[in-house]
Amino acid sequence: MASRYALEIRAATAFEAPGLATLLAEAGHTIDAAAIAERLAALQGGSGVALAALQWGPPSGLVILHWYRTLVAPRPVAQVSLLLVAAEDRRRGIGRMLLKAAAQAARTAGCGDMEIMAAPGDASLHAFCAATGFEPAGERFIRPLRKRT
Repeated sequence: MASRYALEIRAATAFEAPGLATLLAEAGHTIDAAAIAERLAALQGGSGVALAALQWGPPSGLVILHWYRTLVAPRPVAQVSLLLVAAEDRRRGIGRMLLKAAAQAARTAGCGDMEIMAAPGDASLHAFCAATGFEPAGERFIRPLRKRT
């Protein structure tokens, strides 16, 4: 999926694993590139997707999305389990573009809602969720992926 400013959002591959290792380390998750490559392959083969924001160098951002069924929802629910944007690339709309691509992947998978878990004290994440159309629902934020009838 091509985006503005020559930024591309696409499925993350083993090729991006070294750059993703750096991005994850910046967020406090030390994982070597080989392990990331293995985990990406496993994720892409299951009920989830990893999407990377790429421009001219290493990945600028990453979103990990999983979907699951519940007894109370007629369609699967997509959960954003990780959303990262490199510190120097923040405030450029990359997080919004990653969420837009994640929502499209979730709709394609047949999901009805998308959710993000949020710690009570994370004011910046709460503000981001509100600005991107999510509504608070306990310890998570949720938004429909289709118009409600």
